[in-house]
Amino acid sequence: MPRPRAGGETALRSEVEAAEKPFLMCVEDVFQRHQGRMVMLTGRIERGWVREGDEVEIVSFDGGATATVGDIETSCRRIDEASADMNVGLLLPGVAAGGVWRGQVIAAPGSVSAHVGFTAEISLLSGDRGAAEARTGERLQLHLRAAVVLGAVAPAQEGDALQPLHKGLVTVAPDRPVAREEGQSFAFRHHGRAAGCGIVTWLML
Repeated sequence: MPRPRAGGETALRSEVEAAEKPFLMCVEDVFQRHQGRMVMLTGRIERGWVREGDEVEIVSFDGGATATVGDIETSCRRIDEASADMNVGLLLPGVAAGGVWRGQVIAAPGSVSAHVGFTAEISLLSGDRGAAEARTGERLQLHLRAAVVLGAVAPAQEGDALQPLHKGLVTVAPDRPVAREEGQSFAFRHHGRAAGCGIVTWLML
């Protein structure tokens, strides 16, 4: 019997590791059900498992709330549980239709939180591809999972500015708290154009 290829083994190991971590799903769409009395939150499960009856936390821009998973749907059918890499809809009884938005995170209670600032290592594209000099106070449009927020950036060394095609450590202060984690990647736009990407290196409270 032929041995699995190394790439296949690595992919399988990554899937197993993702399934063993605490549940997390980013909200990509919000639908009202039962004349607005319930909401269905859809998205791709980033890690972990979720089962009908589980308590989950909605990590929002202005605080968190807990809810109990009612139904789980995928491909227009109900299932009892779902795991990492599955695209699902979660029905959350008791959650107000106007209380959840795209970009928020549904997670195992206490496993992730929203932060008002972070440091990151960012890489700028070339000037021809949209990047511009990034100075202290410049406001970038940050794309963190499905969330889109504005944030002021400051190079780590005071008085410095990052030039196109350069990398550097910066402090980022978003306009509102957003769920993020160390090691999380993100993209950003500057003056309305794609400008680069980054990786979160440290979280502030």
